[in-house]
Amino acid sequence: MLEFTNTDYTGRKTLFVEVILPLAIAKNYTYRVPYEMNAQVAVGKRLVVQFGKSKLYTAIIAAIGEQAPEKYEAKYLVDVLDDQPVVNELQLKFWEWMAAYYLCHTGEVMNAALPSALKLASETKIVLNKDYEIDRAALHDKEYLIVDALEIQPELTVSDIAKLLGQKTVMPILKLMFEKNLISISETVNDRYKPRKRTFIKLNPIYYQQDQLKELFEILERRAPKQADVLLAYINLSRNGQQVSRNELVEASGASTAIIKSLVEKEILIAEEVNVSRLYDDSEIDIDTGVVLSEEQQEALDSMRRQFEEKDVVLLHGITSSGKTQLYIKLIEDVMARGKQVLYLLPEIALTTHAIERLRKYFGEDIGVYHSKFNDNERVEVWQKVLNGSYKVVLGARSSVFLPFADLGLIVVDEEHETSYKQFDPAPRYNARDAAIYLGAMHQAKVLLGSATPSIESYFNAQTGKYGFAELKNRYGGVELPQIEVVNIAEESKRKTMQSHFTSVLMTDMQEALDKKEQVILFQNRRGYAPVMLCRTCAYTPKCINCDVSLTFHKSSGKLHCHYCGYKEDSPTVCPACGSAHLEYKGFGTEKVEDELSILLPDARIMRMDMDTTRSKNAFQNILNDLEEKRIDILVGTQMVAKGLDFADVTVIGIINADSLLKYPDFRANERSFQMLAQVSGRAGRRGKQGKVVIQTYDPEHRVIRQVIENDYADLYRNEISERKTFKYPPYYRMIQLDVKHKDPDLLYQQAEYLAGELRKHFGERVIGPEQPLISRIRNYYIRTINLKFERDSISLNKVKEAIRAVVLQYETTKLSKGSIVQPDVDPY
Repeated sequence: MLEFTNTDYTGRKTLFVEVILPLAIAKNYTYRVPYEMNAQVAVGKRLVVQFGKSKLYTAIIAAIGEQAPEKYEAKYLVDVLDDQPVVNELQLKFWEWMAAYYLCHTGEVMNAALPSALKLASETKIVLNKDYEIDRAALHDKEYLIVDALEIQPELTVSDIAKLLGQKTVMPILKLMFEKNLISISETVNDRYKPRKRTFIKLNPIYYQQDQLKELFEILERRAPKQADVLLAYINLSRNGQQVSRNELVEASGASTAIIKSLVEKEILIAEEVNVSRLYDDSEIDIDTGVVLSEEQQEALDSMRRQFEEKDVVLLHGITSSGKTQLYIKLIEDVMARGKQVLYLLPEIALTTHAIERLRKYFGEDIGVYHSKFNDNERVEVWQKVLNGSYKVVLGARSSVFLPFADLGLIVVDEEHETSYKQFDPAPRYNARDAAIYLGAMHQAKVLLGSATPSIESYFNAQTGKYGFAELKNRYGGVELPQIEVVNIAEESKRKTMQSHFTSVLMTDMQEALDKKEQVILFQNRRGYAPVMLCRTCAYTPKCINCDVSLTFHKSSGKLHCHYCGYKEDSPTVCPACGSAHLEYKGFGTEKVEDELSILLPDARIMRMDMDTTRSKNAFQNILNDLEEKRIDILVGTQMVAKGLDFADVTVIGIINADSLLKYPDFRANERSFQMLAQVSGRAGRRGKQGKVVIQTYDPEHRVIRQVIENDYADLYRNEISERKTFKYPPYYRMIQLDVKHKDPDLLYQQAEYLAGELRKHFGERVIGPEQPLISRIRNYYIRTINLKFERDSISLNKVKEAIRAVVLQYETTKLSKGSIVQPDVDPY
């Protein structure tokens, strides 16, 4: 590794730059700097470099020096793209740590960290930005040529554009076109961002004078009394200078939009369509910024402030609706007062969109949002604003840990237990919660972990004194925890009181909620219509051609889908195996629940929230808006509905089949089941009304269900920690998983056995396997898994990883390894 240096190179020195390429290569590559570019190079700037015979890539300068590489002749770099670095040196150190900890390459970390627009390569596909009106007169000659070519052929690679212009590098030109919003990367086109629009109503200024307004009222009351009602409603709503949306005016006046339209046509009212925001609408947020903390909250806040003087990480264990967010805000205010930056992590994009509404009122323009549903240009814009310090608070999903923070003071990891913080594919397979703790240490920032159902590891760290600990045991405002009723599906089935998948108890509670104009959320942790299609004659089940899984039927498309690789096929009408017409669907997902509920409760307005209905960028936010504005009576969803939602009129929660969670073959099954059931239950009765939760199950005596009913996390922890110690699982042991993949199952068997044998030479009985995982083929690759378990305290994890790297490298040099892929996963949970 070359030494970092800030020397001002202006003379004719021969300089070399060590660069990170966005590729899975084991070492950084070194390039020679042309003399005329000496003054332009700096650590963190992007370069255009040639790698391989002809491909061009965007690389990041990791170090600058005067030492040529010994083993190969350094090529000249092609161009310097930036005036100022886009990555700071702390980030580069963070990338190095992540590559070392998660057993991957720095280039893979770079690939995950940088928005695509900052890492163009020869094969990157470019398209015109259709949402942008291009002023051709303002284009330079080369930009004009590119725009013309893209109008003829909608998609071109960077290499195509280089040939078109007859020059080797076109990346500086494309960089400028990105900044001007002229072009986009094709992969993001389907998720193009369109801002939400709201229509706001205001009074024509000519009626501001009291006597003119009074005269107008008298005329309207005589000629159009309904219009007079609308005007009166508008005046009441706008009394404190508040903006009034058309929807609010319709609701407050009870009038139709046609009446409001006629007032606009008469120029009494003025309608304005406004882009309210990418993710939130300030007019709809009703948060008291001067909220008074409860006595319990104040005690927890004071405790956390004291503990942060001695500890870098504090765990806040607060039951659902206990007001954890208010404490986060207080701590964020403390840090902002010191002029430092804050990262607020949430596990899902879905939660991010909801949380921004709650936080925007407190922090105004100082808060930025970052997640993968942003298109490429937007992500670069956020990146630049964090880099130049425009955003003091960043709210985002797991990828936000990669942003170019210069001076972090606090990282909040909300719902720290969530599996969504873990990246499973591709590398780096990192956990954003753990990465945030390391990032906090680098910046000398404090880290606050918050959850109603903490992970066993975090709670263990708090109980053993590694982390600080604070607790909120009561709901904010004295709101009672929901009443939980467990219903035995088997008994109701015997009594024939089940209606489709719904017990009589759940049906009664839903109907009562609807009668009271209250709302219902139903949770089913499986999407699609039916997970299995079965021939009653020969028991044939359609399977994915690429993966070892049965296909799920989706009624909306009429096709069978694979949820692992995306394969689809038409749903057969007769059995392909025996020709029988007796095909039936087994099991049920959210789509079937929605479908059958619409038959049982025909007057209810039902909406579904799962991966299928929230694919587009603003779909999740639109569903939330509809729920908030009571355009939805029953929301059916997967785990998306379990997290962070806070609505006043949701009083009934139905968990349709708790057994699908409890019976999963995983050492974390009980922990995850408790977390999911408790989080879903926590959505009920959050604003003054006690909610009701109905848990449908075949096993009502299950220990976890009892713990959920009693809200007894401590009992769950005692049981789980005892089992973890006995069977050598985290937090007492660390785990590393190696997935070996190959398209030939027989060769794979030999490869996995050989690799496991080599690992046993170093680690003995700590190596478990190779074994066939639950799903043994995905995307035509067969998989065998090797697990390694290491004592947490008595062995050096760094030395373990060095040995694993060496064994894998040695394996990859053998002829036996041909065609195989080895994927390490550190902390695979």
